[in-house]
Amino acid sequence: MDVLLNEQETLVQETARTFLEAECTPALVRESEKNEEGFSRGLWKQLAALGWLGLSLPEEHGGQGLPVTYLALLLEEMGRHIAPLPVHSTLVPATVIAKHGTESQKELLSEVVEGDAVLSFALQESGGRWSENAIELTGDLDGDGIVLSGKKLFVADFQHASHCLVAFRWAGQVGPDALALALVDTAADGVAVHQLQPLAKDQECAVVFDRVRVSQDSIIRSAAAVKDLMDYAAVLMACQMQGAARKALELAAAYVSQREAFGQSIGSFQAIQHLAADMLNAVDGAQLLSREAVWRISQNLPARVEVAQAKSFANEKCLFVCRSAQQMHGGIGFIEEFDINLWYRKVASWGLRAGTTYEHRRLIAQALLDTPDRVRLGMTQHLPASRSSSGLNGEAKKPDSMHQKMDGPLHAEP
Repeated sequence: MDVLLNEQETLVQETARTFLEAECTPALVRESEKNEEGFSRGLWKQLAALGWLGLSLPEEHGGQGLPVTYLALLLEEMGRHIAPLPVHSTLVPATVIAKHGTESQKELLSEVVEGDAVLSFALQESGGRWSENAIELTGDLDGDGIVLSGKKLFVADFQHASHCLVAFRWAGQVGPDALALALVDTAADGVAVHQLQPLAKDQECAVVFDRVRVSQDSIIRSAAAVKDLMDYAAVLMACQMQGAARKALELAAAYVSQREAFGQSIGSFQAIQHLAADMLNAVDGAQLLSREAVWRISQNLPARVEVAQAKSFANEKCLFVCRSAQQMHGGIGFIEEFDINLWYRKVASWGLRAGTTYEHRRLIAQALLDTPDRVRLGMTQHLPASRSSSGLNGEAKKPDSMHQKMDGPLHAEP
């Protein structure tokens, strides 16, 4: 894989950046934090009119049918400009529906592309864990439909969504194969919403499903779809975080280049220079890991561990970058009215969504240490410990690419 962008990818990213630089100012972000909707409806319609919401959705539903790598670039720019838009909460479930949904479910995608529908997804529950094993909301068969009962936490943009993709477990069943998704009308009887107050000051809530009835046609009967929902949510959030962290770094670098002390810019001081170097290493590392994970997903390769690497790294390093950017601004950087505070608050909140550092670390460690057979990097499949590490001709085999890691560990579950 080449993580460098080709000509078309560069054009897409630069076009998105130009649009957002002109339309999504810090003033708009602050205004959106104060209004009832929590996002800019006007900017949302502009985004839809330009075709950005259909970037990676099927052409037959009005989208452009581009690989998910293009969607990742859009999320990088959304993060860079901390855009007050439900792009992540809408396009994550939309992408899952496009891949796993029925034809009737996919009819909703055209509304997403046109900007007429906001979507949401609900996975985490009372324990807050980002894990298939933590899903306890139950689905009971009831005649020609099913009944959902339980509570979901940290659900983004549910209040403004027309539908929510809800992960549930079939009643009386255990294990990851007992999981499925339900596309629930947010106005259905039995749904109760409670507003939460995240640090990002956006729309996040708790949702109670009290015997909410949905039709059989609204079910995605696939445990794989639940895993894809988790992977898309985590890696695209990592992309969004690193986009925001890179902008925070640029703001800090510009400030220390012009702020003077003792007759020279403070950017000339070694302590500031070394901190800036660490910040750049952190942002570039987050970008490389997230782009690798997205590329593997786009190629239908196992990517669970790569996704966990990207999100756990972004959680720590992107927050470090934003904190350091505040520090480089001095005392003014910690004042709420100062713009750099916006980037810090968003990244700090996003780091707790779609899996914390510790949850993703656990998955990585499980793949690396809890696998009974030998872990061999550079090979496409898992070999037992009794097998030789040499090739068929007795010579050591050379890895074909940086992505050829063992499928065994990559499928480890949290």
